[in-house]
Amino acid sequence: MKSPWFAGCLVAACLAAAPVAADRDCNVPLADWQPREALQKKLEAEGWTVLSIRSDDGCYKVRATNAQGARLKAKFDPATLERVRRKDIDEDDE
Repeated sequence: MKSPWFAGCLVAACLAAAPVAADRDCNVPLADWQPREALQKKLEAEGWTVLSIRSDDGCYKVRATNAQGARLKAKFDPATLERVRRKDIDEDDE
């Protein structure tokens, strides 16, 4: 009897967590977006070499290399320019 109860609780917890995971993408009105140039300047000040900036899922998506030459992909909130996600790109990922 405990097994169906546990499974039900697990499903309920997963469903309750789904909106939290969705909040990780950006949801900013276009009027509140900062210009791409502002993000590029910020990243260059941190030692990144920006290869491209585009919009994706309501965020700025950046391809760049860092000061050590490692290739990076990251998403940034377009209003605050804070990083939402980052992924180091391996040679096999391309």
